[in-house]
Amino acid sequence: MNVRDIPVRTLADVPTTLAELTGDKAVLVVNVASRCGLTPQYTGLVELQRTYGERGFTVVGVPCNQFMGQEPGTAEEIQEFCSTTYGVDFPLLAKSEVNGEGRHPLYTELTAVADAAGDAGDIQWNFEKFLLDREGHVVGRFRPGTEPGDPAITGAIEKAIG
Repeated sequence: MNVRDIPVRTLADVPTTLAELTGDKAVLVVNVASRCGLTPQYTGLVELQRTYGERGFTVVGVPCNQFMGQEPGTAEEIQEFCSTTYGVDFPLLAKSEVNGEGRHPLYTELTAVADAAGDAGDIQWNFEKFLLDREGHVVGRFRPGTEPGDPAITGAIEKAIG
């Protein structure tokens, strides 16, 4: 199954897929959290959305509460925080597990892909990023410490959007 066709739910609890949600855009899927030391990366994600959005790209945030309970809010609280604090205007999915027995099927597929160092497997922390090309192939995996504006990410986005 193509990653873009895996059933997901929006933060508003509407069933969809990445393909339906994003069309034929390249997508940066990021597990996010509102109370994490890396939460300021939302600023960079919003900037990526603004820079590349009209060229066939979107960020998709996946709230996750698996890392020290850093995303405890309800869907409404998450939406309010993201839009008010950071101006998030990219799609957010329903809060999901990214590791373990309850891992969302989307993350089962994503975590099978290795990063630049050749390491696949579990998500290390909040704000791990996966870049999908327009066909749904994972073309980049970036660990949490890699800032959204890092040249490795922006270069991969440029290549994915053509």
